[in-house]
Amino acid sequence: MHRIRAITLDLDDTLWEIGPVIRRAEEKLWGWLCENFPRIPQTYSPQDMLTLRQQMVDQHRQHAHDFRYLRKKVLEKVALESGYSADLVDPAFAVFDAARNAVTFYPDVLPALEAIAERFTLIAVTNGNANLQSIGIRHLFADVVTAVDAGAPKPAPAIFCEAVKRAGVSPIEVLHVGDHPEIDIAGAQQAGLRAAWMNRNGYTWPQHLPAPDAEVATVTGLRELLQHACDMQGSDT
Repeated sequence: MHRIRAITLDLDDTLWEIGPVIRRAEEKLWGWLCENFPRIPQTYSPQDMLTLRQQMVDQHRQHAHDFRYLRKKVLEKVALESGYSADLVDPAFAVFDAARNAVTFYPDVLPALEAIAERFTLIAVTNGNANLQSIGIRHLFADVVTAVDAGAPKPAPAIFCEAVKRAGVSPIEVLHVGDHPEIDIAGAQQAGLRAAWMNRNGYTWPQHLPAPDAEVATVTGLRELLQHACDMQGSDT
């Protein structure tokens, strides 16, 4: 850990809980559609919208990692099949997107993240489409790498390699931090990075995977881990 110069950081379920956010965003979008385009709920239900999204994944495999594209394709389909113009797609998506970025940080996140950003290069690495500018923490990150940017989602090596490239360091000098054992930890390790498991809920590590390089329960714990490594490096010089 004493060689770490950059941190690549997962977002959803690492800095905030994403499930409730997406549910609220979908409810906001559905309410907006019902109010402004009443023929849509006469034809479709919220469950139908979820089914359509999976259909879009099947039909547009080359865009399976682009959640924005898939959601807009669903909106386009329900608009046209309900007798409306596809012009509703962008304003409808804007309703969803605003709610999707109304996240609530875990209590430990902001002070610890600000402290880490003072000492390390931070790169956000996400399969999702969170807007860090809207969320209010973009200034803490040197860059953001999404699955769309890399052309592939985690755990593919391409997204981690792109993050390393943007950090301007070697892979061994990067610590990836995320909540998912396979997508985050195994993916990062296979790309040559160190990896720390953000285990907020006290889960047991899957035995079929190589162990993470470190395990923390909070961003505060991550800051303490990095501080300890820095202190150890200082005592060796």
